[in-house]
Amino acid sequence: MRRPVTLVTGLLVTVTITSILSTVALVAAPTAPANAASDPVTITLVTHDSFAVSKPVLRAFERANNVNVKVLSQGDAGAALNQAILTKSNPLGDVFFGVDNTFLSRAVDAGIFTPYTPAALADVPPEYQLDKTHQLTPVDHGDVCINTDKQWFADHDLAPPKTLDDLTKPAYKGLLVVEDPTTSSPGLAFVLATIARYGGDGWRGYWEKLRANDVKVDDGWESAYDGDFSQGANQGRYPLVVSYASSPPAAVYFADPQPATSPVGTMLDSCFRQVEFAGVLRGTDHPKQAKALVDFMLSAKFQEDVPLQMFVFPVVPGTKLPAVFEKFADVPAHPLTLSARTIGAHRDDWIEQWRSTVLG
Repeated sequence: MRRPVTLVTGLLVTVTITSILSTVALVAAPTAPANAASDPVTITLVTHDSFAVSKPVLRAFERANNVNVKVLSQGDAGAALNQAILTKSNPLGDVFFGVDNTFLSRAVDAGIFTPYTPAALADVPPEYQLDKTHQLTPVDHGDVCINTDKQWFADHDLAPPKTLDDLTKPAYKGLLVVEDPTTSSPGLAFVLATIARYGGDGWRGYWEKLRANDVKVDDGWESAYDGDFSQGANQGRYPLVVSYASSPPAAVYFADPQPATSPVGTMLDSCFRQVEFAGVLRGTDHPKQAKALVDFMLSAKFQEDVPLQMFVFPVVPGTKLPAVFEKFADVPAHPLTLSARTIGAHRDDWIEQWRSTVLG
């Protein structure tokens, strides 16, 4: 009679000890937060001061990909790229937006990007696919041109200049503000426009004439257009500025009330074609999310958002343009161009020659 009792008692003791150990193990084991799977990843988009995207569009990307996007502005496009190159051993972010064809070879040669080919790139015309290594993806394009303040010229009974040669005439002395090509992509684009027009033997002589005609040089587009241009945000005193062929619709869109005609004109003889790119920064801790952001920039949502956010054209054909853009944006029939290879081979020398010619 004692053996059965002993067996039962041993079983009870064993079960009890096992239960206690299991309970202790459950209590001691670390538990993952209930929302760990839904915590978004934060990625950083390094870009220039002119980058813009509407909040609903960016938020749609963030929700769809479970990410937060931090936008890190680093000055004008040239300055932003220089900073990205200087910090390539410890990158400032995951994606860079704002390299254009004037700085394309510098960006590619610096080795700061990871090659990536979005599927939607197949829809982009070859004329915008300038990086055959696929480190950089084209996102938008525009034309850097001289903009004019129509009202200023009307008030002063002076016809706006029509050609690059006109800008060197005494009638336009002290009226033009440009950007420094060492730090500004539109500034460099305008220098390239003069090289494309006057050639390697004549462009410096042209700039000597501009210097004699009291051209003003600013660090970047923001200070030139919004600071010194008479139709800019601060209503400066210069009625001529290096900006974009899409500045006229911007002047209408942001006016209250909106005028029937744009107060800003475009000197189409001066335009240089510019293509803007984005790429995944080498060394990102979040390559999947970074690639998704580049993909997103070719999506219909982002491409349709481009015109009224950055006032340039989307690269995907068939993208619907807003009415104000279609009505007021100037499109040069034959913009000035130079190949990315030519720019890459001579850019640094041209910039140094420009500095010695214009800044002394």
